[in-house]
Amino acid sequence: MLAELFAVMAPIFIVSGVGYGWVRFGHVYPTDFVTRLILNIGTPCLVLSSLSSSEIDPRAFGQMAVACVAVTCCMGLIGLLLSRSLRYDWKVLVPAYLFPNSGNMGLPISLYAFGEEGLALAVAFFLVLSLGHFTVGMVLSGAEQSFRKLLANPIIISLALALPILLLDLGLPRWLSNTVQLLGGMTIPLMLITLGVSLASIRTRQLGQGMLLGALRLLCGASVAWGIGLVLGLSPLALSVLVMQSAMPVAVLNYLFAVRAGRSPEQVASLVLCSTFLAFGFLPLLLAWSRLSAMP
Repeated sequence: MLAELFAVMAPIFIVSGVGYGWVRFGHVYPTDFVTRLILNIGTPCLVLSSLSSSEIDPRAFGQMAVACVAVTCCMGLIGLLLSRSLRYDWKVLVPAYLFPNSGNMGLPISLYAFGEEGLALAVAFFLVLSLGHFTVGMVLSGAEQSFRKLLANPIIISLALALPILLLDLGLPRWLSNTVQLLGGMTIPLMLITLGVSLASIRTRQLGQGMLLGALRLLCGASVAWGIGLVLGLSPLALSVLVMQSAMPVAVLNYLFAVRAGRSPEQVASLVLCSTFLAFGFLPLLLAWSRLSAMP
C-alpha cells in the first residue's frame, strides 16, 4: 500500500518541486505565457483527447457533472456561512471554497491513482468546474465582467466540441486525434511545474487563519463529496474520483484572479498556500482510504 501511494504522489512532489526549485534558484519562469498556453491550448486539447479516446459512458459523465455541481453549491454555502461566522470577506472565501485545484493537482493524481478511466472522470469534473470558474468565478472575483469574453473562453469551446463526440460516440480523425493527444500531453507536467512556481512566488502573512480555513476546505470537500456520491449511487471508481477532486486545495487561479481584480490578494494567497501544503499530507491519507474502501 505504501509503495502504491508513493508511486502516485511522488510525481506530484517531484514535478511541482522542479517548478519550486526553478524559481528559488533565481531562474526566470514566464508564468503568464505558460498559463495562457495551458488554458488556451493544452487544457482544451486534453479535454478532447481524454473524452474522445476514453470508454466513459455518457451516463457516468452526466452523473459526475451533476455531482460536481452539487458539491460546488454545497461548498459555496459552507464558505458563505464560515465567512459570516468568522467575519471574513465572503468575496474571498466563497470563491476559494467553490473552486478547488482540480486541474494542477486533481488531474495528475487521478491519472496516477485511477488510470485512464479515472482520468476521464476527473476531466469531466474539471470541465464542469472550469465552466463555473471561468464564468461565475471570474465575476465573483471581479476579474472579468464581459459576457462575450466569458463565452469565448477556450474551456467552454472545448466543451462544446467534446460533448457531441462523447454523447454521439463519434471518433476524431486520426491526424486530429494524434495532434490533440500530443498537445494535451504537455498540460499535466506544465500544470505541476506552474503550481510549484506559484507556491514559490506567493507571499503571505496570515498563516494562522489560512491554516484553519485551508484545513476546513479539504475536510469539508471530501465529506460533502462522499455524501453526495452515496446519494447519487456512484460507482466505487467515480466516488473515489469525486472525493479526491473535491478535496483538492484552493485553486491557484483564485489568487491570479484576485491579483488581477485587486481584491484582497494577500488573503487569497494565504488560503492557496496553506491549503496546498496541508493537502500534501491529507491527500495520501485520503488516497489510502479510497483504496481500502474499494477492496472487497
